[in-house]
Amino acid sequence: MVTTDSSRDESGAWAPLRHRVFRSLWLAILGSNIGTWVNDVAASWVMAERTGSPLMVALVQSATTVPVVLLALVAGTLADIVDRRRYLIYTQAWMLCVAGLMAVLSALHMLSPTLLVALTFAMGCGAAMAVPAQAAIVSELVPRPMLASAVALNSIGINIARSIGPALGGLIVAQFGASWAFGFNALSFAAMLLVLHGWKREPGASVLPPEGFGAGLRAGLRYAMRAGPLQAVLIKSAGFFFFASALTSLLPLVVRGEMGQGAGVYGMLLGCIGIGAISGAFLLPTLRAKFDRDLLILLATLVCAASLAGLALLRNLWALPVVMFANGLAWITVLSSLQIAAQTSVPGWVRARALSLYIMVFSLGMAAGSLLWGGFAQRTSIPLALGVAAIGAVIAASAVW
Repeated sequence: MVTTDSSRDESGAWAPLRHRVFRSLWLAILGSNIGTWVNDVAASWVMAERTGSPLMVALVQSATTVPVVLLALVAGTLADIVDRRRYLIYTQAWMLCVAGLMAVLSALHMLSPTLLVALTFAMGCGAAMAVPAQAAIVSELVPRPMLASAVALNSIGINIARSIGPALGGLIVAQFGASWAFGFNALSFAAMLLVLHGWKREPGASVLPPEGFGAGLRAGLRYAMRAGPLQAVLIKSAGFFFFASALTSLLPLVVRGEMGQGAGVYGMLLGCIGIGAISGAFLLPTLRAKFDRDLLILLATLVCAASLAGLALLRNLWALPVVMFANGLAWITVLSSLQIAAQTSVPGWVRARALSLYIMVFSLGMAAGSLLWGGFAQRTSIPLALGVAAIGAVIAASAVW
């Protein structure tokens, strides 16, 4: 009986938060993610306000994700062969400088659309270099029985930020202006730096010889080419995120151009996506007990397709929050299922590289999808682009099931 209680304690949803370092970093990453959402809302809204172009707004979205496609594997390799704490400190310092520069230029009314895209790209480069290391350190901070709970908590943290950040970003932009939103993001990176500075990491002993960068990069690619479970995760990721990206890339144009609403409504709708995702995170243990993972991903993708169709057809402020809630529920179901599969299907020596490949496919789908749906909407119409994305999501989900 004592053993059973102990096992339950180790695998409980909140058990990882009992570990001080994990708790501190979890809170710091939560704050940083909130700041990033505030920044993204401000950047998208500024571009929509100044240009009114679906393609330019989509370009801001892509400028955040393209760096991950270009740099994720490099970042994953570095995260496996260097001290992860020091490496994360450098990445957070870079993003602090970029966010501070955006705040200053915006306050001086010198942030042109070109500069906005360039600095968003620079911010994306810092995030691309940081994400694989942030994902890989989870296994260092908690015992292995708590790993699944720790990964789920990270997903919950991301979606708490997704529910709070956009609403807060819309409020800050509406009440104080975009420069304050960019400044808020800079402060979130400063807080992350303080926590990382206080973390006294103890590098674990390895039975493997040290790797150089080139050898480590080649080893990661060789492993990915031969690992069937990891390949399945990458294929399913590509089939989902390319079509799912249509909603986030076109939502600001729907709110501002077709509904005539302001940044506050945009932030509120993004917040509903986050609330749906948090609700989904709490439902996931029950859903996983009832459904096979592949079937669960298929069902969640169908819900996501329905939310894309809902955004294409509805312009009612009472109905759209329900549509956004359903989208968040579907999003966290797919994202969490695929991320846990990627995290647990590979050995520790190549974990950051495997996660970087997953992140790269995720970001490539989001970046390519944002550009394609933005360009398609500009040539045709926003409702048609969302409708085609919904149909494509259903076809893709059926093909990779």
